[in-house]
Amino acid sequence: MSWVFQEDNAEVHNAHLMKDFFRENNITLLDHPTCSPDLNPIEKIWGWMARKVHKNGHQFQTVEALREAIFTTWNNVPKSFLEVLASSMPKRIFEVINKNGGATHY
Repeated sequence: MSWVFQEDNAEVHNAHLMKDFFRENNITLLDHPTCSPDLNPIEKIWGWMARKVHKNGHQFQTVEALREAIFTTWNNVPKSFLEVLASSMPKRIFEVINKNGGATHY
């Protein structure tokens, strides 16, 4: 089986230990611009979740209450939201290429 891994190329993720691990395990790294959230739709999901979990400035009294809210929110991410993010990928990629890896409107 051939594996392809996507990382954000942040400096902390470029340790020789990690590079060695990927090489030794024949894992291909997906080449993309450094720290480009435009190519990582999970960043949009994290933002959506944070807004839902902390709606109206809600604060949690316990770690368990926060954990429960996070898992409940994660389990209720609308399928339509995920479909929109997935279908936006060709446009995101095209715009990132056109901006030479710079910021896009996403």
